[in-house]
Amino acid sequence: MVDYKSKFKLIKELDWKLIITVIIIFAFGILMLSSATHSNETGNYTKLYKQGLAFVLGLGMIIFMLMFDYNFLGKYYKGLYLISLILLVLVLVPGIGNEQMGARSWVKIGPLNLQTSEIVKLTFILSYAKIVESKRGKLNTLKDLIPVVVYAIPFIGLLFSQPDLGTAIVFMCIIGGMLFTAGLDTKIIKRGIIIILVSMPLMYMMMASHQKDRIEAFLNPEDVTLKGNYQVMQSLIAIGSGGFTGKGLYNGTQNQEGFLPVQESDFIFAVIGEELGVWGMVFIVVLFAVFLMRMLAIAREAKDFYGTLIVVGVMSMFAYQIIQNIGMTVALIPVTGVTLPFVSYGGSSLLTSMANLGLVLNVCMRKKKINF
Repeated sequence: MVDYKSKFKLIKELDWKLIITVIIIFAFGILMLSSATHSNETGNYTKLYKQGLAFVLGLGMIIFMLMFDYNFLGKYYKGLYLISLILLVLVLVPGIGNEQMGARSWVKIGPLNLQTSEIVKLTFILSYAKIVESKRGKLNTLKDLIPVVVYAIPFIGLLFSQPDLGTAIVFMCIIGGMLFTAGLDTKIIKRGIIIILVSMPLMYMMMASHQKDRIEAFLNPEDVTLKGNYQVMQSLIAIGSGGFTGKGLYNGTQNQEGFLPVQESDFIFAVIGEELGVWGMVFIVVLFAVFLMRMLAIAREAKDFYGTLIVVGVMSMFAYQIIQNIGMTVALIPVTGVTLPFVSYGGSSLLTSMANLGLVLNVCMRKKKINF
């Protein structure tokens, strides 16, 4: 017999503030996409319909995710680890993998292009959190760190081989967030920072040509002939011309006249700045701050450390994506193809964000020991 009373108790434990915040962010994103895609002029709402459909499918995915206790999913962490590696290897297989924007990160399935690393973000968080859970309070020396690093190396290596530096950094942030939460010794953190700084020249030499171009462009922002600087320059012009109050929705000249590249995804924040001004940018930044703070609260209230690590992993992923996307539009960070969660156009990105949100809500819903 189904225990509906227990199910209702679980639903009551959901963080509705987090859910409402995400809905507001998405609704705001749809409004800005209507301007960024110029649907107000062309009457073509195809991309908006696709984005809306992806959100609805994402809600279905969240409901599906909530049906399984995250600890039940954690039991199969070895299988999830294997599946994750297979998905990342798949894109490197000739005839299956598809290259876009300089990275072989996609698998073509009929008319659809699937970025497998988006799926792997979720499966990796579930599996890696299980490994780190067993090392809680035992990460005081480099010897202690070796097992958890070895576990993660294949993922980072495969992402670099695509090459997809942006996604590799996302995974590093997930790993770093979890290890820090598990009590990684501060001495190791300091040494790690020094090693990264010293090895930067070697890392630069190993980068693909288009990645080197982005670094060079970032270091020479005044040279618009360098690839990437034109995008940033147009972004800065758009944001600067918006002032405090903006030019008004659908009235941004950089956006509406096509000067701002990739305005519906990578540079959607510049559209917000131009058309809604400082107030619009502050509004979305505050919403994202609330979004991250709610996840931090859920991580603290989780019934077990595995749940805490899952939420921290997801939160680290979102935090990096938000900071990276906004940072590159204002020339504070080199340009990468990282989208603004729940705002930028992109079905696979939105579905992944919703699925990971489902993981967080799964932990939240089961913060009290109620049988499902």
